[in-house]
Amino acid sequence: MRTVAEKLLNLERQVTAEKGPFSLFALFLREDAQDKWDLVVSAGWLEKNKEEGLSYLADSLRSILPSDDLVSLSKIVVVDQDDPALAAVHRALKAEHSVVEVKNCTFFGLEIKHAFIITSQRQAETVGREAL
Repeated sequence: MRTVAEKLLNLERQVTAEKGPFSLFALFLREDAQDKWDLVVSAGWLEKNKEEGLSYLADSLRSILPSDDLVSLSKIVVVDQDDPALAAVHRALKAEHSVVEVKNCTFFGLEIKHAFIITSQRQAETVGREAL
């Protein structure tokens, strides 16, 4: 799954350039998920129009991942920027356009067997850097 995470790193960079920054972009394998990964994302631009944003992300995934990799993804989960659990993820892990691998942790009240964190940072941090 690491190779999929690296492909998603490139996608995350491309989408950030086109749409704006993510505060979270990660792959989570839940303890109970039977080898199906969730793409967990959070971004201000996604909250403005979730349906359009999800469609854009799904199309982007289909354009870069072969079907063998696509079937390993269960769903795209959009997390609201003001979700307190998102702040906990940011405190636990900071990453920006990289692939940080973690195992056996709890995020959003779920047992996560394996995760690849590509970006995890408070939106205010991202906006502040772009303004400089």
